[in-house]
Amino acid sequence: MKRILDRADERILAELTKNARIAHAELAAKVSLSRNAIRQRIDRLERDGLIQGYTIVAGEGRPAASTIVAMMFVYRHDRMRGGDVVHVLRRIREVVSCDVMSGEFDLVVRVEAVEADRIRQVWQEISALPGVRDTLTAFALSSMIRR
Repeated sequence: MKRILDRADERILAELTKNARIAHAELAAKVSLSRNAIRQRIDRLERDGLIQGYTIVAGEGRPAASTIVAMMFVYRHDRMRGGDVVHVLRRIREVVSCDVMSGEFDLVVRVEAVEADRIRQVWQEISALPGVRDTLTAFALSSMIRR
């Protein structure tokens, strides 16, 4: 069952987005709840999938200098019933984001790896998926903004 977020949940998510390592006591003070209420709400937000994990972002909000970044634009055979493609993408470690798009492309997939050959392997794996009609890949020359 999908729950509706209240104002406190929204504020918790906003604060965690700014600083995922904020202490529960500090977060509680910012949103005017007890530490126990914060812990329970964070647990629920994790169970509900709104908080899906914790990660390390190298350097100042961007991948390490040795990381190669590629954007893969994916065209699916059937936009409305192409969920199998996204399910497989979730299991590829190098896929760091996937956005469903309006317009020409169906999906924009961000892939990060330490070797260009691994990007090629991921591209081959995605291209070979039964629900994928076509792909277009572009390598990032630099990241100007990353949050």
